[in-house]
Amino acid sequence: MHAMQYEITLPADYDMGIVHRRIATRGHLLDDHPGLGLKAYLVRERGLDGSPVNQYAPFYLWRTAEGMNTFLWGPGFRGLSADFGRPAVRHWLGTGLRRGPAAGGGPAGGGPATATRHTERLPEGADPAEAVERALAELPDRPDLHTAAVAVDPDRWELLRFALWRAAAPDDVPGTRYRVHHLSSPELDRLPVGRHW
Repeated sequence: MHAMQYEITLPADYDMGIVHRRIATRGHLLDDHPGLGLKAYLVRERGLDGSPVNQYAPFYLWRTAEGMNTFLWGPGFRGLSADFGRPAVRHWLGTGLRRGPAAGGGPAGGGPATATRHTERLPEGADPAEAVERALAELPDRPDLHTAAVAVDPDRWELLRFALWRAAAPDDVPGTRYRVHHLSSPELDRLPVGRHW
């Protein structure tokens, strides 16, 4: 599993309706993309949920590197780059995944409404394997959890915790908060659950 995100920060007075319409009209294009576990179309809006910025910041969990490559070198990413400029793409190696009750059908099911992303640098001398084990043990297990993942950037030695929530993210979960405007999840059920290493 590979985690990936890019952030496009927009001016404070930007009409975020443009981003909403873009997602509404184009979000479905990845609903059956081979190799994609999920793409959460994430948005931050200045003044909402404590956000100081307007931002489009989609987050991906790729089942295969081939799927990720097909996207990055394909027409979708080229179109985004043409419209907003080519963003820096962050990439982490997936180390674990948990699907929550809200990922399935039934009374607890439904699509995610919010997301949290928390990153932390691992201190010099810290054992990365211990940090990953701790993060995996701390993956949230709550009724409104859709999906949670842990990943590591071994260049920066940065640990990533990402979670999708059916409703507002719990106050005690740290990290940047986003609203989810669409979820493409063609191969979410094919991502391995639990520890990936």
